[in-house]
Amino acid sequence: MKSLSGVSTVTEFILLSFPCSKEVQVILFMLFLVSYILTLMGNGAIVCAVKLDRRLHTPMYILLANFAFLEICYINTTVPNMLKNFLSETKTISFMACFFQFYFFFSMGITETLLLPLMAFDRYLAICQPLHYPVIMNNHLCMNLVALCWVTAFLCYPIPIYFITQLPFCGPNTIDHFVCDPGPLLALSCIPAPGIELSCSILSSLIIFITLFFILGSYTLVLRAVLRVPSAAGRRKAFSTCGSHLAVVSLFYGTLMIMYISPTSGNPGGIQKIVTLFYSLVTPLINPLIYSLRNKDMKAALRKIHMCTGISQSK
Repeated sequence: MKSLSGVSTVTEFILLSFPCSKEVQVILFMLFLVSYILTLMGNGAIVCAVKLDRRLHTPMYILLANFAFLEICYINTTVPNMLKNFLSETKTISFMACFFQFYFFFSMGITETLLLPLMAFDRYLAICQPLHYPVIMNNHLCMNLVALCWVTAFLCYPIPIYFITQLPFCGPNTIDHFVCDPGPLLALSCIPAPGIELSCSILSSLIIFITLFFILGSYTLVLRAVLRVPSAAGRRKAFSTCGSHLAVVSLFYGTLMIMYISPTSGNPGGIQKIVTLFYSLVTPLINPLIYSLRNKDMKAALRKIHMCTGISQSK
């Protein structure tokens, strides 16, 4: 604790994570550790496949590789600290580390909400504008749009976070979560900050709903174009190129929407932790399976990498 104008202020927070017995903590540690390793391996395999296979050097797979890389970064903002807390007695995180985690966790989340509409726009161009697609969505433009998504996402939250850090935190310092989330953090402030809370809520809501409506609009146009395709085989091929992305969108936005439409009375902290855990750990774990199992080119590239790895190890 430090003193500011005679008032003790917190210098660290305690992340309760999932309070339970020591035995259950060890089981959860092992479960999340395995999930963490599988997530790194699955998304890392997609990044390597796109990088090493020249046939995948197209906007669609460049976007997929960036998305997989984002998932690796995303889980690294929360899971390592959560794993450490399972085996720790104190479960503390410093004041600055907490806000750095808050910043990177939300910046990665916003990057995902911007990359998903970009992937939907790519599918719209490929299906609805097939003749103009190679000219409009070339690799150079694709990389510039990806960079714009990353930069924009990381510029969204510095100002709100700065104002939150200026609030007085004089105790208690226990956060009933496994991540430094703005809701629990603002609840620990010594003075109410409805303006900051409202601005964070409006910013998050605008980003979520605007990008979701953009995705829905893109796929509405895609659906109209696909239904005009005369052959059933052509329609199946068009739907298959969008199926994986739609599954990921449903998982990610579905869990985010629960935060806004589900009743939180009775156990708001528990609901918040479960939903956050799903879109920050479970979704990145499932995404590589969705994309690799439904995509022939990706499966071929992954098999090629596996064969090359096996040959190099045998030598």
